[in-house]
Amino acid sequence: MNWRVPLADLDYGPEEEEAVQNVLRGRWLTMGTVTQTFEEQFAEMTGAKHAIAVSNATVALHLACVARGIGPGDEVIVPSLTFVATANAVLYTGADVRFAEVLGPETLTISPKAIEQQITPATKAIIVMHYAGYPCQMKAILEIARKHGLTVIEDAAHASGASLEGKALGTWGDIGCFSFFSNKNLSTGEGGMLVTDWDDLAEHVRTLRSHGMTSLTWDRHQGHAFSYDVTALGYNYRIDEIRSALGLAQLAKLPANNLRRAQLTEQYWSGLEGIGIGLPFRDWADFPAAVPAFHIFPILLPDGVDRNKFMEHMRENGIQTSIHYPPVHQFSFYQKKYPGVTQVLTEKIASCEVTLPLYPTMKDEAVVWVIDAVRRGIQG
Repeated sequence: MNWRVPLADLDYGPEEEEAVQNVLRGRWLTMGTVTQTFEEQFAEMTGAKHAIAVSNATVALHLACVARGIGPGDEVIVPSLTFVATANAVLYTGADVRFAEVLGPETLTISPKAIEQQITPATKAIIVMHYAGYPCQMKAILEIARKHGLTVIEDAAHASGASLEGKALGTWGDIGCFSFFSNKNLSTGEGGMLVTDWDDLAEHVRTLRSHGMTSLTWDRHQGHAFSYDVTALGYNYRIDEIRSALGLAQLAKLPANNLRRAQLTEQYWSGLEGIGIGLPFRDWADFPAAVPAFHIFPILLPDGVDRNKFMEHMRENGIQTSIHYPPVHQFSFYQKKYPGVTQVLTEKIASCEVTLPLYPTMKDEAVVWVIDAVRRGIQG
């Protein structure tokens, strides 16, 4: 469909084209020096000691779990209001998930109190998800983790460029996992990054990323190695030079694009106040030292407004909307695996959530169109 206002759009231009052309001219497409540069610059941006590029954020989460020794018999606490990959990555290891509630309709991130309620003797880790690029309550969560000896993994898929108290999201816990999917603030189509300050963990992840091999194809191409050993049951979770080149071009644009997202978000908040809809994170200043990434713009429809009819109304006006997210525990697979799980608050919030368009190349007048359509849609 030819949307008047799409849900998301890329800020791609000559910089990305030239970056890809340079890789093609260099005639080395698999993981090499461009990826190394991308990792170095991403580490510098986040302040992390190590940044390890991978094929997507899902495999970053999986590697994080494997590297921390999570496996059969273990449990990991995750939010249910997240993309399914957050939970899937745990199950890949043979461990189980326990779902925790969000804080509430004003703040759609995982509740520290709910985390503590889900801890059992089998709990080994907590995965938090910085929903929409707004920070979880990391100090409280880390205090719980220290008290119980738990690993903290940050699903920072929404949070490239975001920080709390001057410290990048993704670097508060033991490991942070970022997504570069096509709708993300930093987009390479597919791709991801794992960051950590732990030397041994980083070394283990680098080995697991490429089949458990002790040297890479690039090393052998450069004459630094002639053979290799396999020291672990690894995976092919590598990124390639083309996507790393795109990542470098996008990284340079990230600060300005996140600032533009912030401006658009403020415009939305101002235009949508007073019509009865919920505006999650409207009072994000409650985190006085937070710099969110403003990845998506969620609203909560008032009681009595049919979400399907509302979204159809928006579609008829050429405006694309989405849902972030159907609760993971309500998917058929998870209902069969964990029957009887309920998350009353998460379910209520998720049932009325709608995501409106937000992207850095969005024009001010497009926000006006969306606000006008929302107002008419609410009125029925």
